[in-house]
Amino acid sequence: MKTVNIHEAKTQLSKLVEQASKGESFVIAKAGKPIVKVMPLGTPTGADARRLGFMAGYISVPDDFDRMGQEEIEALFGGGA
Repeated sequence: MKTVNIHEAKTQLSKLVEQASKGESFVIAKAGKPIVKVMPLGTPTGADARRLGFMAGYISVPDDFDRMGQEEIEALFGGGA
């Protein structure tokens, strides 16, 4: 794994991030001591993954959802006049 000092990381950040995104992790060191490991983020899996429709069957939307409270809203904002 490649190790770079802070100054080099600042001047070459775009290049280093591009390499890391392709799977080439690297370490940033300060005064020769490793302080940070930079690695690509993976696609979330398991409990971290968000699923579309995960609440299917738990909730229901009423058929008149888009008209709920219509009279009160029209009264507040002067609709229908």
